[in-house]
Amino acid sequence: MREILGSIEYEYRRYKKLAEGTFDQVTAEQLAYAPAPEANSIAVLVWHIAGNLKSRFTDFLTSDGEKPWRQRESEFDARQVSHEELRAKWETGWPALFDALAPLSDDDLAQRVAIRGESMAVHAALHRSLAHTANHVGQIVYLGRILRGAEWRSLSIPRGKS
Repeated sequence: MREILGSIEYEYRRYKKLAEGTFDQVTAEQLAYAPAPEANSIAVLVWHIAGNLKSRFTDFLTSDGEKPWRQRESEFDARQVSHEELRAKWETGWPALFDALAPLSDDDLAQRVAIRGESMAVHAALHRSLAHTANHVGQIVYLGRILRGAEWRSLSIPRGKS
């Protein structure tokens, strides 16, 4: 049975689509815009989400979610990228997630996994990751909305259309 896992996977796909709807609306220059010196740009957020998902979900059930090959600090380096480079990086994390979820059933949710040496149930690791991803996708959408201003096309129900 995949009732719970199905709903978790659905939410990941929903947030993935929201970010992609933002990528479609911003320019390459806007991908690099950071609103303050220590703030993240859309490009930085994409590098971070991709790195996080790839690390957490590669060998999900059998190795610590913080892989030794991950270069987390470099994910936050300022970068100017094309839309093609951004999309290519974005797509490096999602297959690890969806490939890890595919064979699981709701019966697997009580299994234990580790993230940075901390043991937790699979369901806790999934909720933690989903919340982390949703938080950063919200930042991506918010940046896109600010950058596009009046030209922003709503990704959900536009104001006044409820």
